Amino acid sequence: MNTILTTGDWIKGTTTDGELIIGYIEEIDLGTASLKAKVITSDHKEIEGYTIPLRIKDAKKLPHTKIANKEQIRFLIDLALVTGDEEWFKELSAKLNAMRELVKQ
Repeated sequence: MNTILTTGDWIKGTTTDGELIIGYIEEIDLGTASLKAKVITSDHKEIEGYTIPLRIKDAKKLPHTKIANKEQIRFLIDLALVTGDEEWFKELSAKLNAMRELVKQ
């Protein structure tokens, strides 16, 4: 069974045309059992960057991952820039700066 999905969750899903997507939830409509997801990456490149409808049953919440190194943080910072998520960008930048300070000590 799918864990409870909420706005902002990162998901992996399949469109009604069978295209695979990874993105995050912008809106959920329980009445129609659907959601709107911002597509970050897909095997159908033309839909990347767009918000598309998905059925809730076709979306699976991605697990939270722990950031292990600076390269991962840099990748996520790029992703935050692409998605326009200023708060996430600031949070990740602060983590990267904290790692740099630890190295200096």
